[in-house]
Amino acid sequence: MDSHILPTVNAALNSVATLLLVFGRRLVRSGRIDAHRRVMLSAFAVSSLFLVLYVLHKILRSFEHTPFHAEGAAKVVYLVLLFSHVVLAAAVPALAITLIVLGLRGRIARHRHLARVAWPIWLYVSVTGVAIYFILYPFNPVSL
Repeated sequence: MDSHILPTVNAALNSVATLLLVFGRRLVRSGRIDAHRRVMLSAFAVSSLFLVLYVLHKILRSFEHTPFHAEGAAKVVYLVLLFSHVVLAAAVPALAITLIVLGLRGRIARHRHLARVAWPIWLYVSVTGVAIYFILYPFNPVSL
C-alpha cells in the first residue's frame, strides 16, 4: 500500500465528518431526530475510519512525523494549532461514544447537555485536522 496517499484520504474523511457534523446539528434543530441519528452515526463511522487509517499511516511510516519547515510566527501558530488539535482529539472518541450511547438509550437530556460541549470539540478537531493537512502538505515550503 502506498502510504503517501493516506494523509489526503484522511483530510477528505475529516472534511466529510465536518459536513456531517454541521448537517446533523441542523437536522436536530429542525426536529428531524431520526435523520439526525443516521447522520451523526455516519459522522462517527467516518471519524472512526479516519482514526484507523491515521494509525495505519503512522505504522507504515514507522511513526515518523512530518516536519513543518517554516520559522517564526508561522511555526508558533502551527504548534499552537497542532497542540490544541491533539489534546482535544484525544477526548473525541470517548465523547462521541458517550453521546451515541446516551442518544440510543433515550437519555436525551443528558445527551443534549453533553452535546453542547462535545459537538464544538468534535467539529474543531475535524476542521483543524484538515487545516493541519494543508499546512503540512500543500503549503509546507520544503514539501512543495
